[in-house]
Amino acid sequence: MHPDGLPTPQRYWSMLAIALGIAMSVLDSAIANIALPVIAAELHASPAEAVWVVNAYQLAIVIALLPCASLGERVGYRRVYLVGLTIFIAGSLGCALSHTMPELVASRVAQGFGAAGIFSINGALVRFTYPHALLGRGIGLNALVVSVAAALGPTVAAAILAVGPWEWLFAINVPIGIVNLMVASRALPYSDRSARRFDWTSAALNALTFGLFFVGVDVFAHGRGEGAIAAVEIAAAIAAGLALVRREASADSPLIPIDLMKIPIFALSIATSVFSFAAQALAYLALPFYFELALHRDQVETGLLMTPWPVAIGFAAPLAGRLSDRVPAAILGCGGLAALAAGLALLAILPPNASSADIVWRMALCGLGFGFFQSPNNRTLLSAAPRRRAGAAGGMLATARLTGMTSGTALAALFFGIAPHGAETVDLAVGAAFAVFAAIVSLMRLSK
Repeated sequence: MHPDGLPTPQRYWSMLAIALGIAMSVLDSAIANIALPVIAAELHASPAEAVWVVNAYQLAIVIALLPCASLGERVGYRRVYLVGLTIFIAGSLGCALSHTMPELVASRVAQGFGAAGIFSINGALVRFTYPHALLGRGIGLNALVVSVAAALGPTVAAAILAVGPWEWLFAINVPIGIVNLMVASRALPYSDRSARRFDWTSAALNALTFGLFFVGVDVFAHGRGEGAIAAVEIAAAIAAGLALVRREASADSPLIPIDLMKIPIFALSIATSVFSFAAQALAYLALPFYFELALHRDQVETGLLMTPWPVAIGFAAPLAGRLSDRVPAAILGCGGLAALAAGLALLAILPPNASSADIVWRMALCGLGFGFFQSPNNRTLLSAAPRRRAGAAGGMLATARLTGMTSGTALAALFFGIAPHGAETVDLAVGAAFAVFAAIVSLMRLSK
């Protein structure tokens, strides 16, 4: 094991393996959405049943993130990555060979567990790949890969469906995954291992906490007339969460990183991440409706107008990552989030006859702001944790992102349910307020 990163060219091969794994996982979060109508028709399923092709994948990731991160500290991050990638490849093959909706959903669950193994220790592997002086550069590159993969998801799905059946969306992961498995097995760094046993009881409580909470929020947000069931699920999630925190409070390396949350700069970075991703989720859900209903654009124009945001992130993230090696993340993050808030507020007050240029530069401002927040925040968060807890820090980073996105999506759906007309501008305004709050929290890190 190298004490401060890998030598070149092994560092480049390691980063290639990390980037391929995270790109495959992110793409599979996006491409299935495009194919849902086709999948539902071919498998004779209702839209409500087809939605579980997406939900099963996301839920499996949420449930397994922190346990996989904890496992990485005990058996090694590269081992968790390799096993996760193998499960992801097997799940992809299962999806491609599925002939019924239950088979497809079960295979998506397997894919999700594999993706959790990739997501959870992604940040830890970057930290062990790059020397500390260049860590911001590695995290910026990682953020670029995530942004590009998320942006290209619909385009990749449309291109594959134009030349082949929906099964190809999943089958393409198999050859790419096998090649990546060979690269990763040779290039990924080794890490220290903890001698402590894995806590299966805490893992079960974690699954109940996050599983019940996100299912409950989803049921409540979509207004299915099952508010009582949603309330019971959320209450049970809270009870399981309290039991988990009580159990973990005295542990030296807890599954839920309570020990890391006692580090002020780590806790503030987590809070910044949650609120900023909630702001982005509010905007991402509202903007397609806003462009089509309020600004009278068609679907093709809407897709093009959504593009400047992720493109700007792709430009800003590597630059911000390099700057974060020299400039405090509190300043970079505050400036970026202030730009995001300004962009969202300016989008919310667009006139109905706004030109495409008016929309594009505002979307680009949002993307630039988000990009300048993301990489420095991730670098500070990962650096604040001891190296032996790098896995827990990476798992918490991914959990904060998913928590923020889910909360933002639930709020957006709630506003649409309360006020169907004009909810888009409300979502954008609330997103801007979240970004302002996140900027304030980010600035608080200067004193820490």
